[in-house]
Amino acid sequence: MRISVGDRLPAATLVKLGETGPEQVDLAGLTAGRNVVIFAVPGAFTPTCSSSHMPSFIRSKAAFDAKGVEEIICVSVNDPFVMKAWGEATGAAAAGITLLADAEGAMTKAMGLSFDAPPAGLIGRSHRYALQAVDGEVRVIQIEDSPGACTVSGGEALLEAI
Repeated sequence: MRISVGDRLPAATLVKLGETGPEQVDLAGLTAGRNVVIFAVPGAFTPTCSSSHMPSFIRSKAAFDAKGVEEIICVSVNDPFVMKAWGEATGAAAAGITLLADAEGAMTKAMGLSFDAPPAGLIGRSHRYALQAVDGEVRVIQIEDSPGACTVSGGEALLEAI
């Protein structure tokens, strides 16, 4: 079943690349008592993710800050090394966007947002979406119908929905 407005974010452990190597990040601890935006991409370094989705959140970061969003988090079913490199390559890390790996896809599966696209080499990947969660509760969620689209899940579209 897909996650929807009013649901709590699932218990999940994500991974980021820290100063000394991979570090575990507890999603519940990260979101507790906070207003956060989470957006997910099918894959770091893929065309729509790099040319549309990530840039939309970089462009709108200040507007999210003005609306009281405390952190913007990008999640992908990739490893933390790829996520760090993608954050550096896109300017997302410098813009203050947190990039986290859902390496096993556990969070994505728990949210009911996993898909496979074998012809593109994408197996167990995340649907493209963006959500706002306050204290771990989903307040707004916008999911794309196609992994190649970035209309309802872009930064500006989510800003309008908040």
